[in-house]
Amino acid sequence: MISVDEVMTSNVFTLKPTDSVYDARVLMQEKDIRHIPIVDDSHRLVGLVSQRDILSASESTLHTSSSEQRISLEKQHKIEEVMTRQVKIIDQRDSLRSAAVNLRKFKHGCLPVVTDGELKGIITDTDFVGVALHLLEQVEASVPAEEFN
Repeated sequence: MISVDEVMTSNVFTLKPTDSVYDARVLMQEKDIRHIPIVDDSHRLVGLVSQRDILSASESTLHTSSSEQRISLEKQHKIEEVMTRQVKIIDQRDSLRSAAVNLRKFKHGCLPVVTDGELKGIITDTDFVGVALHLLEQVEASVPAEEFN
């Protein structure tokens, strides 16, 4: 069995509920990520904010006349106002298959990995694309080239 901890990203960028929508947008842009787990001071998961959440929050400020005004409004709004609180999670000891089934079943782009109440990492649909590519490379390497023509 391949476990979640063999594929998950363990160096996770997190924010606090009191951080701003602007902070989340900047972090997503700088780190090229689409999901940010939201944690309390004890590093316990309290929510999740997605790129879609940030875009929705930003859309409500688009009617403003300048980008400075939009940024100012984004800085006023806290992540806790837009984050998802009921987050599906997975344990790092669970199977990779279980993670894939849950991602597909709940149509989430990620699952925070929580073990013994503490955030340990995150597994995303992008991680599964990497697994699929690795498996395809193995299959292609084991099949003679003339079978691909």
